[in-house]
Parts: sequence; C-alpha cells; structure tokens
Amino acid sequence: MISLRRSIFFAAPKIKLNAKFIWLILSLTFAIFYGVLGLKIAFSSDYVVQDDARQHIFWMRRFLDPQLFPNDLLADYFQSVAPLGYTTLYQIFAMIGIDPMLLNKFLPILLCTITTGFCFSICLQMFPVPFAGFLATLLLNQYLWLRDDLVSGTAVAFVYPLFTAFIYYLLRHNLFLVCLAIALLGMFYPQGVFICAGILVLQLVYWQFGCITFTSNRRDYLFCAIGLGVAFLALSVYALKSSDYGPVITATEARTLPEFQTTGLSQFFVNIPQHFWFTGQRSGIMPKYGTILPILATLFLFPMLLFSQVFPLVKQLNSKGWLLVQITIASLLMFFVAHALLFTLHLPTRYTEHSLRIVTAIAGGIAIAILLDALFYWVINTKLNSQKCQWYALGTATLLFTLITISPFVEKFPKTDYVIGKFPPLYEFFAQQPKDILIASLTEEVANIPSFSQRSILVGGVGFPIPYHKGYYAQIRQRMNDLIAAQYSPDLQQVQSFIQKYHIDYWLVENSAWDTAYISGSRWIRQYNAAHQAVNLLQQGKIPALAKEINQCLVFQTGDFVVLQATCIMRNKKSF
Repeated sequence: MISLRRSIFFAAPKIKLNAKFIWLILSLTFAIFYGVLGLKIAFSSDYVVQDDARQHIFWMRRFLDPQLFPNDLLADYFQSVAPLGYTTLYQIFAMIGIDPMLLNKFLPILLCTITTGFCFSICLQMFPVPFAGFLATLLLNQYLWLRDDLVSGTAVAFVYPLFTAFIYYLLRHNLFLVCLAIALLGMFYPQGVFICAGILVLQLVYWQFGCITFTSNRRDYLFCAIGLGVAFLALSVYALKSSDYGPVITATEARTLPEFQTTGLSQFFVNIPQHFWFTGQRSGIMPKYGTILPILATLFLFPMLLFSQVFPLVKQLNSKGWLLVQITIASLLMFFVAHALLFTLHLPTRYTEHSLRIVTAIAGGIAIAILLDALFYWVINTKLNSQKCQWYALGTATLLFTLITISPFVEKFPKTDYVIGKFPPLYEFFAQQPKDILIASLTEEVANIPSFSQRSILVGGVGFPIPYHKGYYAQIRQRMNDLIAAQYSPDLQQVQSFIQKYHIDYWLVENSAWDTAYISGSRWIRQYNAAHQAVNLLQQGKIPALAKEINQCLVFQTGDFVVLQATCIMRNKKSF
C-alpha cells in the first residue's frame, strides 16, 4: 500500500521523468480520444456542419472562390466581425486548397491537445504531483467536450490554448512568451486580453501580515508594464477596427426588444436572479452547460488547506497556486465591468466561463488527488491497516476515479452541436444554381443552405439574426418583417414588390407554413412584429397569395419543402 501510494502520488521536489511522462501521455490520450469521438460525428454524413460554424465559417469559402456570396449582408457582416488572427489562419490554409469547412472539423482536436499539454504543465508548476495534472486535464477536457465552444473551431475555440499558454509562461516568468500569448489572444479572442491585463496587475499585490501590500521588486513592475503595453496595443488594434454595422446596442434598447427576453433567440434578461447572475448562457458567471464536478472539488480544496495533518499532500501546493485566485479575481472584475457597460464589452459571461473552467479544472484535479492520497494515508497510518482495509481503500479510490472518468457519458457526450443535413436533394438543387442567387425563406432549414450549398440567403433563423450591432440588425429586422408580411399577404402585388425590392431568385417554403401553429411554434418568427399580423390574416381565413402560386411556380420539391421560382411569380397577375 505504501509503495502504491508513492508511485501514484509521487510528490518529491524533483519529479521523476518517467512518472511525469506516463501521466502526460495518459492526459493526451484522453484528449485525443474525446477529439476522435467528435470527429466521428463530424464525418458521419456528407452534410455535417457545427452549429456556430454555420455563421462564422461559411463565408470563408470566399477564400476558395471569390465569386461566392456576392453582396451578401450575412457573409459581409460575419466577415467584418471576425478577429484578424482567426481569419488569417483559415485564409492561409485556404491558399493551399484546404476547405475552411474541413479545417473547422480538425481544429478542435489539435486545440484540445495543445490545451491539455499546457494545463498539465500549469498544474505541476503549482502542485508537483503528475497524477493531479492528469486529473486536472481530464476534468478540463470533460468541460471542453460538454460545451460547443472548442468544437466550433471558431474564434472562441482558441481562447483555451492561448490563455493556458499565458498562464504557463507567466508562472515561468517568460516575458517574451507571455507577451506573445497576449498578442495572439488579441488577434483571436480580445476579451481574454482584459483578463490577462487584470492578472498582470494583481501580480504586484501581496497579502502579508494581514494586509494588502505591493511588491518592492522593480522587475515585477517592469514585467507588468511591458505586458500591459502589449495588451493595450492588442486591444487598440481591435478597438480601432472600423465597423460598417455599428454602433453596439445599449442595455436600455435591448430591454425593449423581444429578442433579449426569456423567449427570444438571444435571451439575456430573465426574471430569475440566480439564473441571470450565475447560470445564464450570456449573463451568468458560469453557464449551466457542462459538468459540476470540478466546481464541487474546488470547494473541497479550501477546507483541506486548513487540515494538513489529515490531508498531508496539501503541503505540496506551493505559492504559485495563488495565481488561480488572481485569475478568478480578474475574471470576476471584468464580469461586473461588462455588466456595467452592457453591451460595450460584449457579453459578461465571456469574461468568466472560459477562465473559471480552467481554474476549477486545475483546482479540482488537485483537490481530488489530495483526497485520494488522504484515503491511502489514513489506511497506512491507522490500526486498520489490514489487507481487507487496504482493498477497501483501493476499491474506493478506483470507484471514485471511474466515476470521474465516465461521468460525462451520463449526458450526451461529446456535446458537439453538429448539425446533420437531412435534405441532400435540396442542398444539391441550390448548389446547381448560379452563384449569385438569393433565397428567401422562413424555414429553419434555410440556415444550412450557405454551408451545404454555398448560396446566399436573405435571412436565417439560427445564429444569423445577431442583435448586438444596430446597423446590421436593423436590416435583419426589416428583412424579416418584410418577408413575413409578403409570405402571408393575400395580395400578390405585395409579394411581387418584395421580390423586386430584395432581388429574390427562389422562395423556399414548407407545406406546413400555412397554419398559425407554424408561426407561433417558431421562436425565430414570432419575435417580429409582422408575425402577429400574419397570424391574424390566417385566423381570418385569408389565403396567402404565395400559397396560390405553388402549383404554377414550383421548380423543386422534397419532403415537406417546395421551392418556387421568383421570376415565375413576377410574371403572374393578380387573380380576383
């Protein structure tokens, strides 16, 4: 039992290379295994796209073919808000012929592996027990694959390898690489730079003799000043980037829009305080999606620190562990600043959800290692050190480790949010049409057309109506209200005017669209003013003019979907 404890919880000042190597390899193995599970879903069909990639990646096919998405509001907007580094990376691979949509599927496993390596090394800097490093990476990988951030391959996916790199090199006091990590964060995920700046400032503060004091080491001030200078430059580049779709919506304006209310697609303002402040997807400190195990383990760590006789491995936790507290303070500070300046610094949760996942994964891994070691220590140093008790201790430790390993599989794991296209004939039909066509539709399926067919859509119901930039969303709201009004208007002339105004080429409609339940059952449609008028017209028994054109202007049909040709509708005259 003693030899087993030493081999697992080896905590000598100089870690044996083989122990560190074995646990690192196991950490990377789990990271790659989770990534392979994600890849399996990504290539499960010819038409698969990650949910967020439908908005943030589709336009990048312009790098392969500049003729795609001409004068496309949606493509232009998402291209304009994409961070420079993230865009450049995809563009470089496109230059050698790699489809951005293909690269998007492979990036998560690479980013996950890099993050795992840094997380393992960070843990060992604070707590030189390789087994704890393995547990920390295991918990972090479960976090990552129970959320759709990493797997999206979008800008947010890069925060994990870059932020863990910043933490690791800060612990090593490597100024050049710390500055490089900050600069890269600014190019990929600028919100992370604010947290880094806060951490650098907190490096100057110490708690000594019951009061707050500042370091007297001039090198610390120089290190902080240079780091803050790089952070300022990184944020300046981002802040000075002109936007054709500004300004950003204010909190007062957002409160008047249904999109931000409980039933809206961009839900933010909810009436449940604990949800708003703690678990809200856009407003809370830690969104509810993911595993709660690291948080619980982290909470157990604090009382362990006070009882080193009961938990002897606590003594291996060195002063570098205070960095976890500093990260937490900097993240919470930015969280409340973002709430105070809503939505100038974008969403408040962006300043806590990623950094606190890293913090709780590392702290949780350390706490579980300390707890398991205490179990072995108790058996060894009590009169109960019988073979039976040893087996009980080993069995308990094995059971706990097994529960940690398989716990995420209780839910749908990994959570990839990959969208699998169910209507290949529809995608193939549009892909065969000219590259400059524009498709109008109120179906949720239309959101897949840019990714699967590489053709432009007027509006899309999932992800495309982002309401934060007023210049962009004002056009989206206008388009949506005009589209709803035209689709359900009994006046053919209104339909034709709509087609002429937006230069529509095809109209994608579901046969079930002519029922009031179709409108009331859609979170996307019902949040627009024209939806109420459309419901009233249907309840009055008025037949939409577009419905009358289906038999004459139908050019394609599959399942419940019908495609109407706009030129045909324009040629028809109003029937009385």
